[in-house]
Amino acid sequence: MTRRQAGRACALVIVISAQGSVPAWPGAKMVVDQDGTTVGTVGGGLLEKQAADAALEVMATGEARTLEVDLTEQAGHVCGGRVGLYVEPVMPRPRLVIVGAGHVGKALCTAASFAGFLVTVADDRPEFADTKFLPEADQVLVHDFETLFSALSCGPESFIVAATRGHAHDYTVIRNALATPARYVGLLGSKRKKAGFFARLQAEGFSRGDLARIRTPVGIGIGAVTPQEIAVSIVAELIQTRRCHGSPGCGHCASGGSLDANGPAKTTAPCPG
Repeated sequence: MTRRQAGRACALVIVISAQGSVPAWPGAKMVVDQDGTTVGTVGGGLLEKQAADAALEVMATGEARTLEVDLTEQAGHVCGGRVGLYVEPVMPRPRLVIVGAGHVGKALCTAASFAGFLVTVADDRPEFADTKFLPEADQVLVHDFETLFSALSCGPESFIVAATRGHAHDYTVIRNALATPARYVGLLGSKRKKAGFFARLQAEGFSRGDLARIRTPVGIGIGAVTPQEIAVSIVAELIQTRRCHGSPGCGHCASGGSLDANGPAKTTAPCPG
Protein backbone atom coordinates (compact mmCIF):
# COMPACT_ATOMS: atom_id res chain seq x y z
CA MET A 1 0.00 0.00 0.00
CA THR A 2 1.34 3.42 -0.93
CA ARG A 3 1.41 6.34 1.49
CA ARG A 4 -1.36 8.03 -0.48
CA GLN A 5 -3.56 4.93 -0.35
CA ALA A 6 -2.98 4.78 3.39
CA GLY A 7 -4.11 8.39 3.71
CA ARG A 8 -0.65 9.67 4.62
CA ALA A 9 0.87 12.90 3.34
CA CYS A 10 4.46 13.01 2.14
CA ALA A 11 6.71 15.35 0.20
CA LEU A 12 9.18 14.89 -2.63
CA VAL A 13 12.49 16.78 -2.43
CA ILE A 14 14.58 17.10 -5.59
CA VAL A 15 17.97 18.72 -6.05
CA ILE A 16 17.45 21.07 -9.02
CA SER A 17 20.72 22.99 -9.06
CA ALA A 18 24.24 22.73 -7.67
CA GLN A 19 27.25 25.03 -7.60
CA GLY A 20 30.71 24.31 -6.29
CA SER A 21 31.43 21.50 -3.87
CA VAL A 22 28.13 19.76 -2.99
CA PRO A 23 27.11 16.38 -1.51
CA ALA A 24 24.48 15.70 -4.19
CA TRP A 25 23.87 16.72 -7.80
CA PRO A 26 20.72 17.69 -9.69
CA GLY A 27 18.28 14.81 -9.89
CA ALA A 28 18.96 13.45 -6.40
CA LYS A 29 15.63 12.75 -4.67
CA MET A 30 14.25 12.12 -1.22
CA VAL A 31 10.73 11.37 0.04
CA VAL A 32 9.78 12.68 3.47
CA ASP A 33 6.83 11.11 5.30
CA GLN A 34 4.48 13.13 7.48
CA ASP A 35 6.19 11.66 10.55
CA GLY A 36 9.58 12.96 9.35
CA THR A 37 11.05 9.65 8.23
CA THR A 38 12.82 9.66 4.86
CA VAL A 39 13.52 7.45 1.86
CA GLY A 40 16.39 8.35 -0.46
CA THR A 41 18.87 11.16 0.08
CA VAL A 42 19.77 14.65 -1.08
CA GLY A 43 23.18 14.63 0.52
CA GLY A 44 22.85 13.87 4.22
CA GLY A 45 23.87 15.94 7.20
CA LEU A 46 22.52 19.40 7.91
CA LEU A 47 21.38 19.83 4.29
CA GLU A 48 19.10 16.83 4.60
CA LYS A 49 17.75 18.11 7.92
CA GLN A 50 16.90 21.45 6.31
CA ALA A 51 15.27 19.66 3.39
CA ALA A 52 13.17 17.49 5.73
CA ASP A 53 12.06 20.56 7.71
CA ALA A 54 11.02 22.27 4.48
CA ALA A 55 9.10 19.13 3.47
CA LEU A 56 7.11 19.17 6.71
CA GLU A 57 6.31 22.84 6.12
CA VAL A 58 4.95 22.26 2.61
CA MET A 59 2.84 19.36 3.86
CA ALA A 60 1.29 21.76 6.36
CA THR A 61 0.61 24.48 3.77
CA GLY A 62 -0.12 22.25 0.78
CA GLU A 63 2.03 24.47 -1.44
CA ALA A 64 5.32 23.64 -3.14
CA ARG A 65 8.39 25.79 -2.70
CA THR A 66 11.98 26.10 -3.83
CA LEU A 67 14.83 26.43 -1.40
CA GLU A 68 18.39 27.67 -1.87
CA VAL A 69 20.83 26.23 0.66
CA ASP A 70 24.23 27.82 1.25
CA LEU A 71 26.75 25.09 2.12
CA THR A 72 29.50 27.38 3.37
CA GLU A 73 31.03 27.23 6.83
CA GLN A 74 29.28 30.47 7.75
CA ALA A 75 25.96 28.67 7.27
CA GLY A 76 27.06 25.68 9.36
CA HIS A 77 28.08 23.44 6.46
CA VAL A 78 31.48 22.24 5.29
CA CYS A 79 31.13 21.58 1.55
CA GLY A 80 31.36 25.21 0.47
CA GLY A 81 28.95 25.08 -2.46
CA ARG A 82 25.28 25.84 -2.96
CA VAL A 83 22.28 23.70 -3.90
CA GLY A 84 18.75 24.45 -5.00
CA LEU A 85 15.92 22.21 -3.83
CA TYR A 86 12.37 21.81 -5.10
CA VAL A 87 9.99 20.57 -2.40
CA GLU A 88 6.57 19.24 -3.50
CA PRO A 89 3.81 18.03 -1.15
CA VAL A 90 2.03 14.85 -2.23
CA MET A 91 -1.28 14.86 -0.41
CA PRO A 92 -3.64 11.93 0.14
CA ARG A 93 -7.09 11.94 -1.38
CA PRO A 94 -9.48 13.77 0.95
CA ARG A 95 -11.93 11.43 2.66
CA LEU A 96 -15.68 11.92 2.38
CA VAL A 97 -18.07 9.92 4.55
CA ILE A 98 -21.62 9.90 3.17
CA VAL A 99 -24.10 8.63 5.73
CA GLY A 100 -27.17 7.49 3.85
CA ALA A 101 -27.26 5.54 0.59
CA GLY A 102 -30.50 6.91 -0.83
CA HIS A 103 -30.88 8.88 -4.05
CA VAL A 104 -28.79 11.87 -2.92
CA GLY A 105 -26.18 9.68 -1.25
CA LYS A 106 -25.67 7.65 -4.43
CA ALA A 107 -25.46 10.74 -6.63
CA LEU A 108 -23.06 12.37 -4.18
CA CYS A 109 -20.87 9.27 -4.17
CA THR A 110 -20.57 9.42 -7.96
CA ALA A 111 -19.86 13.16 -8.11
CA ALA A 112 -17.41 13.17 -5.19
CA SER A 113 -15.46 10.21 -6.53
CA PHE A 114 -15.16 11.98 -9.90
CA ALA A 115 -13.85 15.06 -8.05
CA GLY A 116 -11.09 13.03 -6.42
CA PHE A 117 -12.48 12.21 -2.98
CA LEU A 118 -11.93 8.89 -1.22
CA VAL A 119 -15.57 8.00 -0.62
CA THR A 120 -17.07 5.91 2.18
CA VAL A 121 -20.84 5.33 2.08
CA ALA A 122 -22.63 3.98 5.16
CA ASP A 123 -26.23 2.96 5.74
CA ASP A 124 -27.95 0.69 8.22
CA ARG A 125 -29.91 -1.05 5.43
CA PRO A 126 -28.02 -3.87 3.67
CA GLU A 127 -30.20 -3.55 0.60
CA PHE A 128 -29.01 0.06 0.15
CA ALA A 129 -25.41 -0.23 1.35
CA ASP A 130 -24.49 -2.55 -1.49
CA THR A 131 -21.43 -2.17 -3.72
CA LYS A 132 -23.42 -3.06 -6.82
CA PHE A 133 -25.44 0.14 -6.34
CA LEU A 134 -22.36 2.19 -5.35
CA PRO A 135 -19.63 1.17 -7.80
CA GLU A 136 -17.68 4.42 -7.35
CA ALA A 137 -17.42 4.08 -3.56
CA ASP A 138 -14.05 3.15 -2.12
CA GLN A 139 -15.76 1.66 0.94
CA VAL A 140 -19.36 0.65 1.64
CA LEU A 141 -20.46 -0.09 5.20
CA VAL A 142 -23.61 -1.57 6.68
CA HIS A 143 -23.61 -0.02 10.14
CA ASP A 144 -25.93 1.54 12.68
CA PHE A 145 -25.76 5.31 12.81
CA GLU A 146 -25.24 5.62 16.57
CA THR A 147 -21.86 3.88 16.65
CA LEU A 148 -20.72 4.53 13.07
CA PHE A 149 -17.95 6.97 13.94
CA SER A 150 -16.51 4.58 16.50
CA ALA A 151 -15.85 2.24 13.58
CA LEU A 152 -14.46 4.94 11.29
CA SER A 153 -11.31 7.00 11.65
CA CYS A 154 -12.32 10.57 10.75
CA GLY A 155 -9.39 12.93 11.06
CA PRO A 156 -9.19 16.72 10.72
CA GLU A 157 -9.06 16.43 6.92
CA SER A 158 -12.23 14.33 6.69
CA PHE A 159 -15.58 15.48 5.31
CA ILE A 160 -18.94 14.15 6.55
CA VAL A 161 -22.36 14.55 4.95
CA ALA A 162 -25.56 13.34 6.64
CA ALA A 163 -28.10 12.28 4.02
CA THR A 164 -30.16 9.60 5.76
CA ARG A 165 -33.81 8.74 5.24
CA GLY A 166 -35.15 10.70 8.19
CA HIS A 167 -34.68 13.54 10.67
CA ALA A 168 -34.07 11.22 13.63
CA HIS A 169 -31.22 9.43 11.87
CA ASP A 170 -29.76 12.70 10.58
CA TYR A 171 -29.74 14.08 14.11
CA THR A 172 -27.90 11.01 15.40
CA VAL A 173 -25.31 11.35 12.66
CA ILE A 174 -24.75 15.08 13.19
CA ARG A 175 -24.51 14.78 16.98
CA ASN A 176 -21.88 12.05 16.68
CA ALA A 177 -20.06 13.70 13.77
CA LEU A 178 -19.44 16.73 15.99
CA ALA A 179 -17.46 14.46 18.31
CA THR A 180 -14.94 13.91 15.48
CA PRO A 181 -12.34 16.46 14.33
CA ALA A 182 -13.72 16.39 10.77
CA ARG A 183 -13.22 19.72 9.00
CA TYR A 184 -16.63 19.59 7.31
CA VAL A 185 -19.96 18.37 8.70
CA GLY A 186 -22.82 18.80 6.23
CA LEU A 187 -26.54 18.28 6.70
CA LEU A 188 -29.24 18.03 4.05
CA GLY A 189 -32.40 19.91 4.92
CA SER A 190 -34.27 23.16 5.23
CA LYS A 191 -33.70 26.23 7.41
CA ARG A 192 -36.57 25.02 9.60
CA LYS A 193 -34.82 21.69 10.09
CA LYS A 194 -31.60 23.55 10.92
CA ALA A 195 -33.35 25.63 13.60
CA GLY A 196 -34.84 22.54 15.22
CA PHE A 197 -31.58 20.63 15.20
CA PHE A 198 -29.60 23.55 16.58
CA ALA A 199 -32.07 24.04 19.44
CA ARG A 200 -31.77 20.36 20.39
CA LEU A 201 -27.99 20.36 20.15
CA GLN A 202 -27.74 23.46 22.34
CA ALA A 203 -30.03 21.81 24.88
CA GLU A 204 -27.63 18.84 24.93
CA GLY A 205 -24.73 21.16 25.73
CA PHE A 206 -23.16 21.74 22.33
CA SER A 207 -21.50 25.14 22.05
CA ARG A 208 -21.94 27.83 19.43
CA GLY A 209 -18.55 26.81 18.10
CA ASP A 210 -19.81 23.26 17.65
CA LEU A 211 -22.89 24.46 15.79
CA ALA A 212 -20.79 26.71 13.57
CA ARG A 213 -19.09 23.61 12.20
CA ILE A 214 -22.35 22.36 10.65
CA ARG A 215 -22.96 23.30 7.00
CA THR A 216 -26.73 23.37 6.53
CA PRO A 217 -28.51 23.61 4.21
CA VAL A 218 -25.57 21.77 2.71
CA GLY A 219 -24.14 22.76 -0.67
CA ILE A 220 -23.74 25.95 -2.67
CA GLY A 221 -26.92 27.75 -3.67
CA ILE A 222 -27.37 26.93 -7.35
CA GLY A 223 -31.10 26.22 -7.30
CA ALA A 224 -30.52 22.47 -7.23
CA VAL A 225 -33.62 20.25 -7.34
CA THR A 226 -32.73 16.73 -8.50
CA PRO A 227 -30.44 14.39 -6.51
CA GLN A 228 -27.77 14.83 -9.17
CA GLU A 229 -27.98 18.63 -9.00
CA ILE A 230 -27.90 18.54 -5.20
CA ALA A 231 -24.82 16.33 -5.40
CA VAL A 232 -23.10 18.84 -7.67
CA SER A 233 -23.88 21.68 -5.25
CA ILE A 234 -22.49 19.70 -2.32
CA VAL A 235 -19.31 18.68 -4.14
CA ALA A 236 -18.79 22.32 -5.14
CA GLU A 237 -18.87 23.27 -1.45
CA LEU A 238 -16.54 20.40 -0.57
CA ILE A 239 -14.05 21.63 -3.15
CA GLN A 240 -14.42 25.19 -1.91
CA THR A 241 -13.69 24.06 1.65
CA ARG A 242 -10.77 21.92 0.56
CA ARG A 243 -9.08 24.41 -1.74
CA CYS A 244 -9.97 27.73 -0.13
CA HIS A 245 -9.92 26.73 3.53
CA GLY A 246 -13.70 27.10 3.67
CA SER A 247 -13.73 30.81 2.88
CA PRO A 248 -16.45 31.68 0.34
CA GLY A 249 -14.82 35.02 -0.39
CA CYS A 250 -11.28 33.84 -0.90
CA GLY A 251 -11.01 35.26 -4.40
CA HIS A 252 -8.53 33.01 -6.13
CA CYS A 253 -7.03 29.80 -4.90
CA ALA A 254 -3.28 29.78 -4.46
CA SER A 255 -1.50 28.65 -7.60
CA GLY A 256 1.12 26.05 -8.10
CA GLY A 257 2.26 23.43 -5.86
CA SER A 258 0.76 20.40 -4.35
CA LEU A 259 0.02 17.08 -5.93
CA ASP A 260 -2.79 14.78 -4.98
CA ALA A 261 -4.00 11.44 -6.31
CA ASN A 262 -5.24 13.08 -9.49
CA GLY A 263 -2.35 15.35 -10.43
CA PRO A 264 -1.85 19.06 -9.68
CA ALA A 265 -3.93 20.05 -6.71
CA LYS A 266 -4.01 23.81 -7.18
CA THR A 267 -4.52 26.05 -10.15
CA THR A 268 -5.14 29.75 -10.53
CA ALA A 269 -8.91 29.86 -10.90
CA PRO A 270 -11.79 31.73 -9.29
CA CYS A 271 -13.19 30.00 -6.24
CA PRO A 272 -16.94 29.51 -6.10
CA GLY A 273 -18.97 31.53 -3.69
